[in-house]
Amino acid sequence: MPSHDELKARATVAYNAAADAYDAPENTFWDRFGARTVERLALRPGSRVLDVCSGSGASAIPAAHAVGPTGQVIAVDLAANLLARLRAKGERLGLTQLEARTGDLLDPPLDHAAAFDAVVCVFGIFFVADMAEAIRRLWTRVAPGGQLAITTWGPRVFEPVNTAFWEAVRAERPDLHKGFNPWDAITTPESLRALLDAASVSEADIVAESGMHPIGSADAAWALVLGTGYRGTFEQLAPDARGRVEARVRAFATTSAVSSVETNVVYAVARRR
Repeated sequence: MPSHDELKARATVAYNAAADAYDAPENTFWDRFGARTVERLALRPGSRVLDVCSGSGASAIPAAHAVGPTGQVIAVDLAANLLARLRAKGERLGLTQLEARTGDLLDPPLDHAAAFDAVVCVFGIFFVADMAEAIRRLWTRVAPGGQLAITTWGPRVFEPVNTAFWEAVRAERPDLHKGFNPWDAITTPESLRALLDAASVSEADIVAESGMHPIGSADAAWALVLGTGYRGTFEQLAPDARGRVEARVRAFATTSAVSSVETNVVYAVARRR
């Protein structure tokens, strides 16, 4: 298992690079699942929210809309390039209640005693070596009566493009095959509940949701690769190898007539008594 610093460095590189395709029109799944996570919290106007691993705002922006101008949303992410996109969106939408800060979910840049009505982590908890410890730390940030939301990918995420990408990588660099794939660590309600139990977060409401995301072209399949965690592996390839991996993924999407990929998700929400 890589150390926390190794996972942190990999995630930073991957998502700083992925920022240029993260909000591509084909990659609407980020916004969809961020919004659904926030909907499950039923946030009230005036609430305070901490959103870690916030990306370009898939959950932070709907949270800011929900809490209104009297509330506060602090969005934290390692990838400065994604936070730049989040800030631009917030300014464009006039969301003065939304603030973006560069930082680590294990030690977010906050006042030591700061507590929140909701703490949110969408598709990010698996980027730490000790996920139970990460959840314990996030739980300490939840005020009495507040909620913790953890959303993670379910099984077979992005299949069949997932397999096509990793097989293309294997053909070029076998040593990189599935070398950065931490989201596979917790893909079921049972594994997520066990993790929450290990963190002493009990009585969570956990829901698995099966879904598909449309892939209408080879361009869409490739945008998915460039705008997700796969980018970290892609960036490690030599330029000529990158071209061959892209060609293989595009050829697969075209010849197999892929029309959609699996986007299965597991949501967990726990309320502090």
